[in-house]
Amino acid sequence: MALDLKPGDEVIVPSFTYVATAEVIVLLGLVPVLIDVDKELFTLDIDQLEEVITNKTKAIIPVHLYGQVAPMHAVLSFAKENNLYVIEDTAQAIGSWSMTDGVKAMAATMGDIGCLSFFPSKNLGCYGDGGALVTKNKELADRIRVIANHGQTKKYHHEIIGVNSRLDTVQAAVLNAKLPHLITYNKSRNDVAHAYDTAFSEIPGLLTPKRADNTYHVYHQYTLIVKTGNRDHFKEYLAESNIPSMIYYPIPIHLQKGYSAIVKTPVTLENTEWLTSRVISLPIHTEMDNEQLDYIIRSIKKYFS
Repeated sequence: MALDLKPGDEVIVPSFTYVATAEVIVLLGLVPVLIDVDKELFTLDIDQLEEVITNKTKAIIPVHLYGQVAPMHAVLSFAKENNLYVIEDTAQAIGSWSMTDGVKAMAATMGDIGCLSFFPSKNLGCYGDGGALVTKNKELADRIRVIANHGQTKKYHHEIIGVNSRLDTVQAAVLNAKLPHLITYNKSRNDVAHAYDTAFSEIPGLLTPKRADNTYHVYHQYTLIVKTGNRDHFKEYLAESNIPSMIYYPIPIHLQKGYSAIVKTPVTLENTEWLTSRVISLPIHTEMDNEQLDYIIRSIKKYFS
């Protein structure tokens, strides 16, 4: 809404993501143009951008999935060449960053708009639902604030069509208290991820999550690839061992019933479909103790022994 995109405009987005990324596109009458992802990094395949762009393309939404920064240098270069907006889906990656030519840039701050989620399970979570938009463009920030408050420039003066999208004060208070600890939270997740990496890197049936060069991964999820294709059996074993696990995401956007007739899929999505049957995310949070971590590692090693 803030970028004033019109019905029929196209937005490039990876199919391997949570439905919310595409949901807002469809609700505004825009067209999601779905592309594939890198099989190991889970972020959008930059090589497909050139194949899907049309004269209707207006924006790209790179998704920093699981806490891994998308290849923003390439995305931004392509967007600049083609006069496209870049909207970063940073719902899972607050605090992550990438380095280009010695310059560090935080996820959510590189494109035109960055989208953050403060759902309780996120690296920075509030007490309920919450989120924020980030932009370095003052004019755009002012417009976003007006839209988020019913289109009001002042009380009862509705200059544009808006929505009720204000962060609740209680949630903001919780976030203000937790924000100073975000770096510590993310370090704790990295410590757990390192322990998992060390334990599972030599297991032939598993592929541990890859980190892109010159980036800082914040591990909203620690997602393994079960290369042998027995992911569902492995998940059942974890459940029987009282180890929670989740599959993010079992059905990609292009195969969702509500979206299949609306989205455009001009390129192959082989990696996306391959991953949906093989990914599984293990417990990872800031309060994990060594006893929990050791039990999970021992149990998984036993399964693959």
